[in-house]
Amino acid sequence: MSNEQKVAIITGASQGIGAGIVQAYRNEGYAVVANSRNIQPSSDEGTVAVPGNIGDRAVAEKVVKTAVERFGRVDTLVNNAGIFVGKPFTDYTVEDFNNVINVNVGGFFHITQFVLVQMAKQGHGHIVQVTTALVDQPLANVPSGLATLTKGGLDAVTRGLAIEYAKSGIRVNAVAPGIIRTPMHAPETHDFLSALHPVGRMGEVSEIVDAVLYLEHAGFVTGETLNVDGGQHAGRW
Repeated sequence: MSNEQKVAIITGASQGIGAGIVQAYRNEGYAVVANSRNIQPSSDEGTVAVPGNIGDRAVAEKVVKTAVERFGRVDTLVNNAGIFVGKPFTDYTVEDFNNVINVNVGGFFHITQFVLVQMAKQGHGHIVQVTTALVDQPLANVPSGLATLTKGGLDAVTRGLAIEYAKSGIRVNAVAPGIIRTPMHAPETHDFLSALHPVGRMGEVSEIVDAVLYLEHAGFVTGETLNVDGGQHAGRW
């Protein structure tokens, strides 16, 4: 592979939003290093699958090393991996807490550290977090304390890192989805979930992909959280 080809790392890449983002970057001509716990090897020579829990620092290091050793660079990191556990706050267990922190925060922390070192050497790069609209617009009938605790942290650190690394040529942004139609939502829940959005429907994977690609090409945008949530963040309805 030529070192002129751009390279993206995508976490949580085996299905749903992550798989859509992988395909989008391949369509853009990027080589992709894709990670999730149980991701299968790819038949596409431009996509390298690295299985493992991104909350494990050794796995995060392996993902970045694979990108650099195989393709010579890292241009984009999409921190898409995440766990959502919805229940009343006092019902969360210590195991719930540890699992969500491990992936949502630990996974972000480890791989972003390794990627920033590489991007600083290159003098350019772009990092995107996938957070949640619940950070800015909690819903009374969707208890989600651990999601807002962790994804809210990613929303805040997006702005912090954007300022910290602006002079290094590295942009940092986020996409905050509403509820997206993916295999994790059973069809019998779709009517209820659609009603949680002012526009009256769930989002589609392609709409999150479009937002990520917009940020990819928006060279003058950094520190931004782009809401793709059918109007949830705008207020009560």
